[in-house]
Amino acid sequence: MSVETQKETLGFQTEVKQLLHLMIHSLYSNKEIFLRELISNASDAVDKLRFEALSKPELLEGGAELKIRVSYDKDAKTVTLEDNGIGMSRDDAITHLGTIAKSGTADFMKNLSGDQKKDSHLIGQFGVGFYSAFIVADQVEVFSRRAGLAASEGVHWSSKGEGEFEIATVDKADRGTRIVLHLKSAEDEFADGWRLRNIIKKYSDHIALPIELPKEQAAAEGDDAPAQEWEVVNRASALWTRSRTEVKDEEYQEFYKHIAHDYENPLSWSHNKVEGKLEYSSLLYVPARAPFDLYQREAPKGLKLYVQRVFVMDQAESFLPLYLRFIKGVVDSNDLSLNVSREILQKDPIIDSMKSALTKRVLDMLEKLAKNEPEQYQGFWKNFGQVMKEGPAEDFANKEKIAGLLRFASTQGDDGEQNVSLTEYLARAKEGQDKIYYLSGETYAQVKNSPHLEVFRKKGIEVLLLTDRIDEWLMSYLSDFDGKSFVDVARGDLDLGNLDSEEDKKAAEEVAKTKEGLVERIKTALGDAVSEVRVSHRLTDSPAILAIGEQDLGMQMRQILEASGQKVPDSKPIFEFNPAHPLIEKLDAEQSEERFGDLSHILFDQAALAAGDGLKDPAAYVRRLNKLLVELSV
Repeated sequence: MSVETQKETLGFQTEVKQLLHLMIHSLYSNKEIFLRELISNASDAVDKLRFEALSKPELLEGGAELKIRVSYDKDAKTVTLEDNGIGMSRDDAITHLGTIAKSGTADFMKNLSGDQKKDSHLIGQFGVGFYSAFIVADQVEVFSRRAGLAASEGVHWSSKGEGEFEIATVDKADRGTRIVLHLKSAEDEFADGWRLRNIIKKYSDHIALPIELPKEQAAAEGDDAPAQEWEVVNRASALWTRSRTEVKDEEYQEFYKHIAHDYENPLSWSHNKVEGKLEYSSLLYVPARAPFDLYQREAPKGLKLYVQRVFVMDQAESFLPLYLRFIKGVVDSNDLSLNVSREILQKDPIIDSMKSALTKRVLDMLEKLAKNEPEQYQGFWKNFGQVMKEGPAEDFANKEKIAGLLRFASTQGDDGEQNVSLTEYLARAKEGQDKIYYLSGETYAQVKNSPHLEVFRKKGIEVLLLTDRIDEWLMSYLSDFDGKSFVDVARGDLDLGNLDSEEDKKAAEEVAKTKEGLVERIKTALGDAVSEVRVSHRLTDSPAILAIGEQDLGMQMRQILEASGQKVPDSKPIFEFNPAHPLIEKLDAEQSEERFGDLSHILFDQAALAAGDGLKDPAAYVRRLNKLLVELSV
């Protein structure tokens, strides 16, 4: 045994102590996942070595055959896992094994459900997989040396999973990491070749690296113990390089869980090999649920990149647009150089071609899911709908395709669920309807009950109801779908086109002429508060509404700009009134200009409230309303 030097005892970070307590005392219903996590970490360490060795081949130290070995000792009750990957220095061991990112810990704790089986699967997702060793071990030892360091700079890390760990410098001839698990007395079932083999086949068969176990063999009587022989127990071939016909669904699902650190099966996947001008393989997955950092646009994202089956990059962002950042998978190219960097990827024309093809493949996969499994797609939409709404602004080439995948609430529903596609909307459209009508607002209740919908209810015309904060911004990039243009029913002068009969149009024109005097009186009373006053074609039950000018920002966009600290352009609403409403008839008959002004302002403020807008001067509104109530009670 090597002599240990520079030995010291250090305390775990507080967050690690919390995790260790959880691992040891709570997450024990699915104990075998410890091996999955340690093998996954070993695979990552080998991938990192391969990548660094592209520019520094001396890191391979003459040993280019990369592998993982798992062994056991029934008498000593130990399980040992060894890799010849990148390894760790003393500082690496202290950093990686003694501390973890506080945000990762917080998110891990926050996502715990109380269901042991589900919670145990969360371990890998938040980068705390190493600590799962303490589910089955009461002491863990790590022997490691980083590739490129001298044999004398090995490190020995040891802990019993309590408040501290020991670390010392030792001699280690080979690069890489060896982890020795001293099993708890009740966990000696894992010191068994058959048990370990089954776990590896179950969770790690897809690892594109040989995982070896000792060959079961008996010494002949009188002979010395035979030299240890090893056998590979996993397929050890990159799953994406195999033919689709020979890969089982279970294998695809386990591979997804490995690369995504997810415990749920994916909703869908697409496995393709492209040959011709470009040659590459891709395996893309649609997750069943959103990751915790989905809306952090700067969070790690992208596909795993391989070049001729050599790992190059973990989060290659250049192969998919940002609105598809939730897609997981791998891409393996024969056309890229092995020394690619993020900067080169951004400038390489081959990447643009691959990005275009991979984006189309994802959208095709989502179309297929929506068509064949609408309930599954509805679950997808609840998780990723708002991210998909970023698409039309970001991906002009696929705007129509993305629009077909969008889902909205509408006046046809009664629960606000976003389950109406634009194709379904047009299939239900009235005869002669050449527009797609929508209304946006802060809440479903607000838009569902908006006075702007009154004429549409009367005529039985469906209207899409948009309540996500991103919706108004989205619609600024969607001008039409399937040849039909979008119309905001709260904007400009509403024209129902062929849905209004000639008689209706003529009658409306005649009413407007008879009310020209009232229009001028209201405009004088409201003054600078409005840009225009006119007779409304939208209303059947309410006395008045506020419409938005054709070029003006809607309320959602104004709120987004204000929240981001940007200056919002000044704009004034259009006041529309319903000449047939009793309140308007009373207003028209009012002789007192002071009273007329008060009533006009009350109607204006009520229309603002109905639109979900705040009052510019609430005190003035209350004062006018109280004055009116006093007069009515006299």
